[in-house]
Amino acid sequence: MIALENVTKKYGRTVALNQVSFEATEGRITGLLGRNGAGKTTALNLLTGYFPPDEGQVLVAGMDMMEEPRECKRHIGYLPEQPPLYDEMTVTDYLKFVCDLREVLPRSREKHVEEILDICALREVRGRVIGHLSKGYRQRMGIAQALCGNPEILILDEPTVGLDPKQVVEIRELIRALGEEHTILFSSHILSEVQQLCDRAIILHEGRVIRAFDLREGTQDGVIRLRISALGKEKELTPALRSIGCVQKIETLPAPEAGVVSLRIIGRARDDRGRLEDQLFHLLAAMDTPLREMTPEKDDLEAIFLDAIK
Repeated sequence: MIALENVTKKYGRTVALNQVSFEATEGRITGLLGRNGAGKTTALNLLTGYFPPDEGQVLVAGMDMMEEPRECKRHIGYLPEQPPLYDEMTVTDYLKFVCDLREVLPRSREKHVEEILDICALREVRGRVIGHLSKGYRQRMGIAQALCGNPEILILDEPTVGLDPKQVVEIRELIRALGEEHTILFSSHILSEVQQLCDRAIILHEGRVIRAFDLREGTQDGVIRLRISALGKEKELTPALRSIGCVQKIETLPAPEAGVVSLRIIGRARDDRGRLEDQLFHLLAAMDTPLREMTPEKDDLEAIFLDAIK
């Protein structure tokens, strides 16, 4: 849905991004991680068309941002780290103003604004001047303006920065709800936030993508770990499991009881024969070996991050 392909961006002699490629796929929430100065905000500015790349392509819905910027930007709603608000305007007037900028049809504008007020829980402050709103409501306003025009893609830069714990929970719940109907890419340095919200994570370090992995399936760069327990003998089971093309490594674990083999299987999440879990199940069924347990071992995000930037 939205991607950087071999993108380089320089500020004078400083290389902010160096041959970076990644994508946020349709219908998923993707987290962009990295230390301060890793290039996260630069990547988001390129994806939204705020800056042009020095090399490479920015692709939105199959279109090149540099060749069709207007059409690309119709697909994107952007919340920068500092929400672009006008403090002297009321909540409703500001959203109407942004709808006009996003070329929402006049006959649809009123209904669209009402829907956004409901989605972002802003109805009770709709008549207030933005400059009098709390930090939490201002952040909701930032997300609300990104929703104007009903873009398919939402790009959020540090959406919970500076909020108190209650406000953080509320904004996370809002992002999770929006993820059901939008493709979302957001940057954060809060690892627990990415772990809770995202389907996929990308780690930037010193202007490069150094790790990309699936958080929901516990995979890292396409690798998965499974813990299985089955009735049988290890000397028969292990060679059979090695015949599966996805399997890269097998580790023996303490047996929970006599006659039960417990193993950790490390391998590719899938190949042309299907998912690793499915192939394991079919093999054990063909061997008439009852399966007691099959549990994915998910990677700890903090450990992955610290290992990646080491």
